Amino acid sequence: MAAILIIDDELGVRQSLAAILEDEKYRVFSAGDAVAGMKLLEEQKVDLVFLDVLLPKMGGLEALEQIHSNWPGLEIVMISGHANIDMAVRAVKGGAFDFLEKPLSLDRVLTVCRNALALRKLREENRKLKNSASLAHKDIIGTSDAMNGIRELVKQAASSDARILITGENGTGKEVVARAVHAGSARCERPFVGLNCAAIPDTLLESELFGHEKGAFTDAVSRRKGRFEIAGGGTLFLDEIGDMSLSAQAKVLRVIQEQKIERVGGEKTIETDVRLIAASNKDLEKACEQGLFRQDLYFRLNVIPIHIPPLRERKDDIPLLLFHFLKEQGIESLRLEDDAAELLLSHDWPGNVRELKNLAERIAVMHTGDSINGQDMAALLCRGSGGGNALAEKTALVKSFLEQNFNDAREAFEKCYLEFQFSKNSGIMSRTAEAIGIYPSNLHAKLKKHGIAPHIIKEEP
Repeated sequence: MAAILIIDDELGVRQSLAAILEDEKYRVFSAGDAVAGMKLLEEQKVDLVFLDVLLPKMGGLEALEQIHSNWPGLEIVMISGHANIDMAVRAVKGGAFDFLEKPLSLDRVLTVCRNALALRKLREENRKLKNSASLAHKDIIGTSDAMNGIRELVKQAASSDARILITGENGTGKEVVARAVHAGSARCERPFVGLNCAAIPDTLLESELFGHEKGAFTDAVSRRKGRFEIAGGGTLFLDEIGDMSLSAQAKVLRVIQEQKIERVGGEKTIETDVRLIAASNKDLEKACEQGLFRQDLYFRLNVIPIHIPPLRERKDDIPLLLFHFLKEQGIESLRLEDDAAELLLSHDWPGNVRELKNLAERIAVMHTGDSINGQDMAALLCRGSGGGNALAEKTALVKSFLEQNFNDAREAFEKCYLEFQFSKNSGIMSRTAEAIGIYPSNLHAKLKKHGIAPHIIKEEP
């Protein structure tokens, strides 16, 4: 409900104007002079001011200037019983929305009031959109072509209510992108509600989505709203929708078509207004071909497709992401030695951005000092993975090869390779020869050449 302030020294004008506006369900405040009016503005949130030109203590045009200075964006309508063209022009140039002459016309007052409030709402929404558009991208970190393209898609998608399907491996940041779309949209002041479809048993998914009435099933001890209702006016993010059962898919499709839901166990139809964003780590097109996902739902969801590539395909973003996550952990400056940076870039990052964030947290807890070298980084990458010092040993081995000339490196690698293959094949000559694709006689000669200990060589039992 909009709030309106009337500043006029005539009690009759204040009372009659207040009666007109209150009949239209506006909240109305009034003051007999500009000083009292501005004190009210400090105490109350007001959307529109009706301001008389001729006032005691401070003239209306002077008050107009001060109000605009202290409360920018507040719409002001000037009123006067002694109006002339020059005064009206000065008022409009000073920022007034309009100028009304006394005696006030009922229709004119209401028309100007509605138009002024509509303009204020439009300006406020525009301001929020501009602010949210800059905030929307703050968590989409990276300067790779892929991430620049995603930022542009987010910007374009946010300006509409079109449904979005975000695809990508686990840990790539699908929810981050979904939140960025919401933050940049006109729905940013309304809820962003997420649901991981893979984490909810199929028997409970319908209740989570649509809510339930008391007594609808054994554990339904009270009425409960579903995610579609909770997200009313905002955005509903359905993560891992590829794990949703076919029966649940059919119900979601119906909601998309009809924009209505019914709680489980209820008979009342509830209209819903949500912007739907779905995400999946599965190939939904292939799932449609296999009959695991409804093709009609897929086409409904895939209005704006956004694919997030895995971290291994955009390695230029890794240092930026790492320093971003370190900053979140309170580490403002940390120097990566060249070998540490090389190790970061050579890692495959199977856990994607989530794995990199975990590394940043591990560094914050486990590492001391203002720089990290390759050995430190190898140990940090291995911790918690069950890999012991395997990666560190592997890194040291590769480094030793690189420090040798070609022939020595080849010989060293061949010996290491043969020892590994014999260990893998239980030291059995024939099995090892078959596994690596050479004749047993050639293998025996290589063993002799490299002086591999005979105790690891066995014959076929």
